[in-house]
Amino acid sequence: MTPTTSTQKVRRLALEGKRAQGKELQLLRKVRRADPFRVELRADDPTLTANAGIVGLARWLRRGGVDEQLRKHFGHLKRGPAVVYPMAAQLRLLMDLQFCGQGRVFGLEALAADPLLIHLAGGCLPSIDVLYDDLARFADDDIETLGAMVSEHGLAALRGRKLSTVHVDIDTTVEVVFGSQIEGARPGPNPRYHGRPSYHPILATVAETGTLAGITLRSGDTNFGDGDVPTVVRWLQRVREAVGPACTIIVRMDAAGDCTALLKALNELGVYFVIKAKMDRSLRAATAEVKRWTTVDRDADGHAVRQVGEVSFSRHTWVKEGVAVRVIAQREKDREHGRELFLWTDLDWSVQAVLTNAAEHPEESAEHLEEILRRYRGRAEVEPLIADLKGSWEIGAIASQRFDSNAVMLLLKALCFNLFRRYVAAQRPELLGWRTPWIRTVMVTIPGRLTRSGRQWSLRLPPSARWLN
Repeated sequence: MTPTTSTQKVRRLALEGKRAQGKELQLLRKVRRADPFRVELRADDPTLTANAGIVGLARWLRRGGVDEQLRKHFGHLKRGPAVVYPMAAQLRLLMDLQFCGQGRVFGLEALAADPLLIHLAGGCLPSIDVLYDDLARFADDDIETLGAMVSEHGLAALRGRKLSTVHVDIDTTVEVVFGSQIEGARPGPNPRYHGRPSYHPILATVAETGTLAGITLRSGDTNFGDGDVPTVVRWLQRVREAVGPACTIIVRMDAAGDCTALLKALNELGVYFVIKAKMDRSLRAATAEVKRWTTVDRDADGHAVRQVGEVSFSRHTWVKEGVAVRVIAQREKDREHGRELFLWTDLDWSVQAVLTNAAEHPEESAEHLEEILRRYRGRAEVEPLIADLKGSWEIGAIASQRFDSNAVMLLLKALCFNLFRRYVAAQRPELLGWRTPWIRTVMVTIPGRLTRSGRQWSLRLPPSARWLN
């Protein structure tokens, strides 16, 4: 009998848990729950920790030079003989909180009694007020340096790999603010909480590694436009430096990327793009006039359900700036996702279009056009990644009333996300397809006992954590 697909999602084997034995015990005995009153309780062991896996991660970070980077780049923010908590130590403490699943600065209070966290922090934890004050010490240059660290570790997996193609997905998200008097939190595009103040960060991800190439915080009333192009260019220059000149970079973005300044910059950088087009009135009219549609998919009865075609269209701003852009349209029936746009009153076709600078080949067929559209559809991978950043790394949790402090926390969470992905790839690559909460269960939130004997600290772990050795 073929096992069901759901059994492939069982996680207990990663923790060396026993498989279910119902079939073996079916004819022998019935399982009965134990009496909880016959379990003796002793709350007298202050050496127990629930986050023993943080030691293995801390070792890996120190071997990788992350601690030294923090000292080198940010040590100057707190100097002098009266300094008790150096800035590098404070940043590492905040990072440990992120790795343990505490996305807010206030999360320190939840782990303040953990003996392992106290030991790694130097034997004494600061108050959260000190952490808030330290976040306010970052100037614009320091924030830019932290952003460069995010890109460095997000692109580290690309270095040394001979990839022919790399996909960079650019997107924005909304961080809703429920407090008051938060700098930079203004009403803006917000699909869920209309009219609420918010932040509107922009980010770039690498599809091949599932990491962040860059991220930056913006005010809530900021839409993507010409002012964001230098930031995107800087991220793509870092990607190019990581992959080398022979690798093809393909940028994917939603309709916000239908911006002449961005298209021109991407052309000048020598990267390809597949960007969803804004279906304004002029583009709708041009699409409706297309006479040649090629069928690429049919239903069971042989009727066409998806067709592609090239639209003869160019915006006046493209012509003015000398930007060569092709418009590839796709129309389909029974579209399940996204907004439906019907241009033909007598035909049940929903249409969408993408912009690309891919050169036209003399013998180009419908398969080539379908491949361009297929590459854009691959951009859907960025949505679960953003969901993971929001749900597991709490990038939407606002740390302070200061905009710069919130920008630092956003970058610090992005840095932890990239480092954690690298750590999993190095230590337990078979877990890369899991979501962050499951990975934390296996690799971070491990019970242990911290003891000291003969001037030596020891951490006792369950057998399932032997991989840490």
